[in-house]
Amino acid sequence: MKIYFSLIITSFLLSTGVSAQNKKNEEFKLDNVLVVAQQDKQEDRYSLEVSLIQLFNSYDIKTKASLNVIKQGGSPKILLNDSVQKSLKNEGIDTYMLISVRGYDKRFKPSENIKTLEEELEAGHLFPLYRESATSVTFSIIFYKNGEPVHYELIRTGTVGSRDAVLKKLMKKVDKAIRKDWM
Repeated sequence: MKIYFSLIITSFLLSTGVSAQNKKNEEFKLDNVLVVAQQDKQEDRYSLEVSLIQLFNSYDIKTKASLNVIKQGGSPKILLNDSVQKSLKNEGIDTYMLISVRGYDKRFKPSENIKTLEEELEAGHLFPLYRESATSVTFSIIFYKNGEPVHYELIRTGTVGSRDAVLKKLMKKVDKAIRKDWM
């Protein structure tokens, strides 16, 4: 009797979790985005943002790079400024995508505590896009609307041998995510 009861409870919890996840994915539809690559190296930020913008544009997703909003060497906290947010909204951009390297060579679990947009923009990101000894790179992607997180995902690239290989594999995985979950 206890086994039967626990099976019912387990199946109920699993079905509730699956439908909650499906509902979350259904609610998230990407139609515009400001891409913010959180990299210390300017060339990594540029490469990552340009690659993502080209990919999003191929799906007719309205895009803009943070490099077009933040002055070179400027703080990404400028994106929290009301006048900047209003200007972006007038351009039809109300979704912010923050992408950063989470780490290398490990299977990272998704974070259970997603930071606010302000906290995430203030956080330091020390990992470069590619590291010589790394066999894989895990990226953290968080989408924000109205300053609130609406979607979080980890994307792990497989075996990598160069900076270009990291970008190529990441774009392939993001392309799949766009088609499967983000549209």
